[in-house]
Amino acid sequence: MTCLDAAASWPLGCAPMTTARDRDEVETRRAAIARDLAEAVTLDALTRDFTIFQRRRGHRHSTDDLLTAWYAVEHAPRAVSRLLDLGTGIGSVGLAVAWRFPSATLLAIEVQALSHRLLCENVWANGVEARVRAVHGDLRDAALAPEHDLVTGSPPYFDVKAGIVSADPQRAGARFELCGDVSDYCRAARDALAPGGRFVFCFPTTQRARAERACADAELLVVASRDVVPRDGLPPLFSLFACRRGGGGDTSGSCTVEPPLIVRDRAGIHTPEMTAVRASFGMC
Repeated sequence: MTCLDAAASWPLGCAPMTTARDRDEVETRRAAIARDLAEAVTLDALTRDFTIFQRRRGHRHSTDDLLTAWYAVEHAPRAVSRLLDLGTGIGSVGLAVAWRFPSATLLAIEVQALSHRLLCENVWANGVEARVRAVHGDLRDAALAPEHDLVTGSPPYFDVKAGIVSADPQRAGARFELCGDVSDYCRAARDALAPGGRFVFCFPTTQRARAERACADAELLVVASRDVVPRDGLPPLFSLFACRRGGGGDTSGSCTVEPPLIVRDRAGIHTPEMTAVRASFGMC
């Protein structure tokens, strides 16, 4: 598929079903992918019912992804039928949100070839081909209709001049701004949001001003934000943002700055709130 496929859509009100895969069938597929890539591939839990294939030494599902998906669900509109995940990678954010909204369709856009390959495998592994469209293309070129109730994204955090770019294309693309930055994500989200829709993303706390400027330039209003502290006593690592469309001089509404979410206590144990986040996706 090309990125222009992003213009296609499903009829409103459709409620496609999930077809569960047999565990042995999925494991056989994992082994085949590993042979094809000539490297270790793991099969890991994403939610209670969804699993994902991941390269053992590649870009992997993270706390950033889990909390972005959770924050999106927390700040979603009352009715959600169409989801969009920008720069979806292997699908960890988009699929987790789709699990929480089982009647919604998901459009997932990813430019990096290997991540898109694994995205498609993960769509298959969870039997959600009927309601997930995996697009291989650049979100900056996507023709996105303003019909998505909830848009998510986890933009790469760093300019290529800010560090050493990994020789691994998948890891490099997930971390560095090789194919778009936070401003590009914000513009794409603005174009894609339906009236009343929300765009939720994460970005480093130390770059909060940059994220807020990207939202303002795209005429998005930040309605809520929350810092994430990896361990009690440490500074925030990244922040979560929930936005709506503005424009036309609309500056109404203030941003609710929520208390920091602490992932682990000083002993390294998940806090009660983080445990509740995991439980909301069916994870013990």
